[in-house]
Amino acid sequence: MERFQWVRHRCRQLLAIDSERGWYSPPDGLPSKSSPQKVSARRRTVLARHGPHQEEYEAVSKKYKGNSICTTKYSLLTFIPMNLFQQFHRAANLYFLFLALLNWVPVVEAFEKEITMIPLLVVLTVIGIKDALEDYRRYLFDKKVNNNLVRVFCGKQKSYIDRCWKDVRVGDFVRLSCNEIIPADLLLLYSSDPRGVCYIETANLDGETNLKLRQVVSGSLQGADFTPESFHSRIECENPNNDLSRFKGYIEHSGEVRAGLHSSNLLLRSCTIRNTETVVGIVVYAGHETKAMMNNSGPRYKRSQLEKHLNTDVLWCVALLIVMCLTAAVGHGLWLNTFKDVGFQVDGETSPALAGFYVFWTMIIVLQVLIPISLYVSIEIVKLGQIYFIHNDLDLYNQQLDSRIQCRALNITEDLGQIQFLFSDKTGTLTENKMVFCRCSIYGVEYPHVENARRLQVYEAEQNEAAGRTVTLKSACSGKSLSCRSLSCNRSSVSLHTLTAESSEEEDQLSGHAAVRTGAFCSRMAKDVVPDPELVRKLSCLSSSALHLKGSSSASLSSLELTYITDFFLALAICNNVVVSSPSQPRHMVAEARAPLKSLEEMKLMFQRLSFYSFSPPQIKGSPRSFTSKLFTRGKTSSFTFNTPPNNSTDGSDPALECSQDTCKLKTKVDLPDRGDREDSAAMSSREDLENLMEIKADGDGVKQNLEGMGGDGESEEDIDDELLYEAESPDEAALVHAARAYHCTLRGRSAESLLVDLPGIGSLVVQLLHILPFDSNRKRMSVVVRHPVTGQVVVYTKGADSVIMDLAETQKEQAQEIYSHIREQTQKHLHTYAREGLRTLCIAKKVLEEEEYEVWLKRQLLAESSIENQEELLLDSAQRLETDLTLLGCTGIVDRLQEDVPETIEALQEAGVKVWILTGDKQETAINIANACKLLRSSDRLLSANCGSREACGALLEELLSEVQHEEEREESSLNSTSSFILVIDGRTLEWALQEELKGSFLELSCKCKAVICCRSTPLQKSKVVQLIRDKIGVMTLAVGDGANDVSMIQVADVGIGISGQEGMQAVMSSDFAISRFKHLKKLLLVHGHWCYHRLANMILYFIYKNVMYVNLLFWYQFFCGYSGSVMINSWVLILFNLVFTSVPPLIYGILDQDTPADTLMKLPELYGASRTTKVYIPFMFWINMLDAFYQSLVCFFLPYFALAGSDAGTLSFGSPINTSALFIILLHQVIESNTLTWIHMLVLVLSAALYFGFVQLYSAFCVVCSHPTNLFGVETLQITQPLFYIICTLTTVAALLPRILFRALFNSLHSSAPLRSAQRDEAAAERYRQRMKVWNLKHSGASSLQVHADNPGLEPIEDEVVS
Repeated sequence: MERFQWVRHRCRQLLAIDSERGWYSPPDGLPSKSSPQKVSARRRTVLARHGPHQEEYEAVSKKYKGNSICTTKYSLLTFIPMNLFQQFHRAANLYFLFLALLNWVPVVEAFEKEITMIPLLVVLTVIGIKDALEDYRRYLFDKKVNNNLVRVFCGKQKSYIDRCWKDVRVGDFVRLSCNEIIPADLLLLYSSDPRGVCYIETANLDGETNLKLRQVVSGSLQGADFTPESFHSRIECENPNNDLSRFKGYIEHSGEVRAGLHSSNLLLRSCTIRNTETVVGIVVYAGHETKAMMNNSGPRYKRSQLEKHLNTDVLWCVALLIVMCLTAAVGHGLWLNTFKDVGFQVDGETSPALAGFYVFWTMIIVLQVLIPISLYVSIEIVKLGQIYFIHNDLDLYNQQLDSRIQCRALNITEDLGQIQFLFSDKTGTLTENKMVFCRCSIYGVEYPHVENARRLQVYEAEQNEAAGRTVTLKSACSGKSLSCRSLSCNRSSVSLHTLTAESSEEEDQLSGHAAVRTGAFCSRMAKDVVPDPELVRKLSCLSSSALHLKGSSSASLSSLELTYITDFFLALAICNNVVVSSPSQPRHMVAEARAPLKSLEEMKLMFQRLSFYSFSPPQIKGSPRSFTSKLFTRGKTSSFTFNTPPNNSTDGSDPALECSQDTCKLKTKVDLPDRGDREDSAAMSSREDLENLMEIKADGDGVKQNLEGMGGDGESEEDIDDELLYEAESPDEAALVHAARAYHCTLRGRSAESLLVDLPGIGSLVVQLLHILPFDSNRKRMSVVVRHPVTGQVVVYTKGADSVIMDLAETQKEQAQEIYSHIREQTQKHLHTYAREGLRTLCIAKKVLEEEEYEVWLKRQLLAESSIENQEELLLDSAQRLETDLTLLGCTGIVDRLQEDVPETIEALQEAGVKVWILTGDKQETAINIANACKLLRSSDRLLSANCGSREACGALLEELLSEVQHEEEREESSLNSTSSFILVIDGRTLEWALQEELKGSFLELSCKCKAVICCRSTPLQKSKVVQLIRDKIGVMTLAVGDGANDVSMIQVADVGIGISGQEGMQAVMSSDFAISRFKHLKKLLLVHGHWCYHRLANMILYFIYKNVMYVNLLFWYQFFCGYSGSVMINSWVLILFNLVFTSVPPLIYGILDQDTPADTLMKLPELYGASRTTKVYIPFMFWINMLDAFYQSLVCFFLPYFALAGSDAGTLSFGSPINTSALFIILLHQVIESNTLTWIHMLVLVLSAALYFGFVQLYSAFCVVCSHPTNLFGVETLQITQPLFYIICTLTTVAALLPRILFRALFNSLHSSAPLRSAQRDEAAAERYRQRMKVWNLKHSGASSLQVHADNPGLEPIEDEVVS
């Protein structure tokens, strides 16, 4: 309880201030907060439901929502009114409603009243049925979730009882067991784990399967002491929001002691408890106020460029409709004014002007089909069909991850075919994001790990060989990660499939295979690190308790260097959030600390003799307590299961530690670090030196740690028996922990306040964990604050980007200046070497704090953690104050291999005319190396580097580079010889200035003249600004692709955002429009599916508009022969159903299945993508060409039957019958001409459409005696089909109408075919001619040789003079 008492005392000092300062008071120097009244509106108070504050609970809980969720839109009573209300928000339905109501006005009535309602009723009914089915499915899901059972504390019964999720309220105590799903957002108050932690799996929330650690609120009672009746605390937290990574607030215990709350104390709804037997939490957010429900935003909606252009064309159709109606209105008025006695006039008192006004609205009803409102519905259906085929493309299926492409935005598929700029992240997008430790530099000395590099080459060869083998595709339904199953938790009252699509059968299968577990990012390649022999030799000195000279001074080891090496690997082991477990034990159980190889007093004496902290501050002053008590000065000893082993030495000392400094041959002068002759220093020591190495005793068993023991390929029996699994949040962390373990600096256990670490030659030690300062994109680093297990000092270990750590490195005193300058210089040199080799670099540093300095910082940190307003800013300021004057220890180089086929994909995209930019946070040299590897940067390209120290220098450099590029372009134009392209490389600091308003224009002009741009050290905000600049200023179609949370803003800003479901969770996928698993899938997604989707949709829109205009013009031409009265020569039922039924399905099939170019050709010739983008299908020229063709075909279709039947006794409907039939054949055959692909599905739909038309009109003509007066079709169609003239008219009309379209299509394809396609066709023709010549040659020489020469024998070439031409 010592830590709790200390925290309680500090919190009282800091926060127990007079009440007028409100619930939070900033310390001196920090910005003041808002008044308590304003703050209270932004926070909520949570009290126990069955606690002592019942009246206050009733008052504050009224405004909080219950835990019942309802994702349905309607109920039985509200379905019809609400659904109709929502449907009439659409312009199409309002248009149909207006026409239906207009037809009820007697003076403008065109058809029977019920006929004009048919289109509206059909649309409303179909969409209503669809909405009802979707809502019913949501209702069943809600009912299932709301009725799940959970154990909730009952105040009356004083025990936990089963309740439905829907009955849980804010303030309830909820008790959960292993594998149960969390029903609401809970504040963790108790865990059965004695360390006060539990593990959750967030796969249902964000798709990540690695476990997350959550810890009990500070100050809560653990163990048997916790009961809900004893909870009298008050919780103040922020109002509900959708930020999954943030939770701010404080809990006020009895005695006015406050403890800060953060996201590690919160259990989120829909997550699953793993590897913890029991947890208890209090509900702070319930139902729709939980973070999971507030993040449930549904599919993304974006408007495609094609839809925007379509709106313009619809306006042209509206204008054409108005012109036609005005023409009819004016014509009708003139007709009445000219001919006073007309037979069709009903009301003789109506003036010509008023009659013309009435005819205007009548014509609006008659020509209603001209406005292609139904086209929008057809477009949605076509896009669903396109997405279906994209989703089921096996080339976009990842067998290893068992994942397919996800189409999250349902309405921008055609934009995939118009991409001009592609912005890509590097790590995890172009690379595997499977980090493997490669090499390191410590104390300015580089350790190349040659054997480790050979091992990586062997593994890579094995993977390539395995990738070439044929595999069987898995099912489309992906199961959960097996690493997420517990081995000790058998109770599962709520199975996972309540919130996922996982079936109970899959659940059983997974449970049955739970024994097969691996940690996250624990691949064999990452784990099996081969140590560097020289580094092993130096670390082995810890085993001997002394340092020895190895023949020459250049090869000797100083105490300071050993300090650096030990601290370096200790930082790799503990500066992370890795969760530790083993196959034989669940993750919440960690083996107790084994007896160290030395006693604590022996280790302390040894480290003091080695001057372990030569340049560190002195020891803690005035502390008479023993060292063992120091270990837990700020910790709860009862909350940790690691036992400090007893001192096994009988006399209190070890003879090995009694040797003097002269005997141990320690260097009295610290030499500058120098590798010297590595081969000599790495050689085996002489027999005399080996005799000085001493065995270390542990529990009576001698353990000898020498070069073979540490650097051998095999592991000790102990490691084999108790293999550790590491659940890391990122592959970088896992790689570094495995690297430390390779040198026997092993992380064995973790709790909220302590770490168990094995050190070489020492054994297991408990490291007290004081604070973790997590990584964020602003600081670009992570730190842990620990109390050293040997010296008792407070030490800060930091790892992060070299650009940040180097700036934070301290300036030492004069006597140490030369050493530290040399270390810094050598480390920087090694960093550049690693970056040039394409390795990811991280710098490792430390800082030793005075006790007084730590207490001052702790005050500020506690206040920041307990604040609700501006918590992020306060925590950032606190971390930055701590992470200063760091001591640079060294750096690491981690290899991250390119994904397969990345170079080929980028090369194809560039050939397709897509500019590829790389936006990464890595070093400039690393990014350039990756650009070389993926063929973005070629040997002939010229590199332009922009690295500036000020805004003025940036402006001058951009102008200089721009003039250089322009001069080179002029020189190439004069010489007519283009030799190279430019690649711009710009770092984050320069990019920040380049994106400012004054320099934005120069940067934009320069970047557009370059073939590619590589932005290094860029922040997420800079990435989004770059994408937005290109998208808005140039007006091009942009695509952004990334895999991590730092790519989300870039993905959302781009026209098309693509997330890669890689190693960094699912944040990018959840924010994207499309989600893929590999970068190579972009090639087919864009070049094939993007090309097809655009061409299909564009052609379908043009065809749809043509179809409507052509058919409506038939009615318009008839007005010239009926006094512009609004009469029609076609039966009203046939007129309405013509577009609604008879010709509605063929355009859909055309838009879904048409292929203008085969997929193989599009993949082989990426130039076709760029050619189709520059010569767009859907442009104003093509729109007006189709309009003119529609006018021509309507003229032919109307006037050819008119002249054929002129002078005959044919009636109105007999005249309209061949016109309508010819129009049907013309429209259907027009699609056949325009189609690039004709399958049996196309032909079946065309035949069925024609058959449906003829079937309907014949049955209608035969049986409907009094239908649709005055346009009654009774007997007309039956008579028409018996007359030969009907067939002659239909045939001649169809041929005459379609002949110009056939000629136009033939000429267009001949004169405007794609140059790449023509080249490919010529190559194919040449190959065919060659095969024919080989056949002739084989026939002539069949008797001379038994082996024939043909195309299948490429190694054989015929003699030139023997080839028959």
